[in-house]
Amino acid sequence: MLDAAVSVFARRGFRATSMDEIAEAAGVSKPLVYLYLKSKDELFTACVRREAKALSAAVRASVEAGAAPDRQLWSGLLGFFRYTAEHPDGWNLLYGQARSGGAPSADEVAAMRVEIVEFVTALIGTAAREAPCVPVLADREVRALALALVGAAESLAGSSANGRETAATLMNFAWAGLGNLLAGRPWSP
Repeated sequence: MLDAAVSVFARRGFRATSMDEIAEAAGVSKPLVYLYLKSKDELFTACVRREAKALSAAVRASVEAGAAPDRQLWSGLLGFFRYTAEHPDGWNLLYGQARSGGAPSADEVAAMRVEIVEFVTALIGTAAREAPCVPVLADREVRALALALVGAAESLAGSSANGRETAATLMNFAWAGLGNLLAGRPWSP
């Protein structure tokens, strides 16, 4: 039922989707949908929670623990882009539908985003602490770098069916700057 709901919500949006459509797509009766989830808001929220949890788990599971910082960022990005390419309805639900006005679950998506930003912040912070040449980066700078990387990834998700190519594009963009910064060569105006 959740798979069908994710697909319909992703395609039609929260407001335009009816419980009749979801029941039909799931191959069940409308009363059965209401038996499990009391309202369209509750069903949408359940879909968003499931998709957010799955995306976050995919990113975390893909990061190579103990690898060099660039490999950790690469594997995390690869996990993110593979997941969004393999689950386009889930990504559209999270990024396109749940974040829009009128959706009941914008807070759920915001919480998932905060979790991913914190995870990336920790990765970049660890890289900065372990870099032999880097001057100490302030927590504010590390968080800003993480926010920029997550925002760029969100913007590129869905731009290609090949998650590996998209991850490589963003890694080439991001690591050129991060690599220089960690080597003690920050850009300066």
